[in-house]
Amino acid sequence: MSHCYFHALSSARRWGGVPGDYIALHQWFDESKKIIADPRHRALRHHAEGIFLLETIFGVTVRNSDGRQVPVRLIGEAHVTEDLGRIPSFADWARLIQPMPWMLRGNPAGSPGLDPAISGSPAPNAAVA
Repeated sequence: MSHCYFHALSSARRWGGVPGDYIALHQWFDESKKIIADPRHRALRHHAEGIFLLETIFGVTVRNSDGRQVPVRLIGEAHVTEDLGRIPSFADWARLIQPMPWMLRGNPAGSPGLDPAISGSPAPNAAVA
């Protein structure tokens, strides 16, 4: 979905109430558009850990204007699924980050490098079979 208001409409249809009952939660997910205004912004919050963080910030449930308590985690799961078709882990996003030399400066020579299972590439100075 292109705008958090449409996510809020979807939430109101699903759990009752009005879009305004849900808009703050959906805005939280999309605040990262301030940093990068294209779909890559989703890497910051659109994953399983982001959904749990949403719950930490907003509480376990929100009460909508119909008086119904709605689980925040379900609202977050719906937002991410509407945008991505599934709920990825942060590791799913991190696998797509291409390590650059400036990112590796804190790794002194001889220390363990990147985890190949996460980065998808061999650790620096790793023997290649």
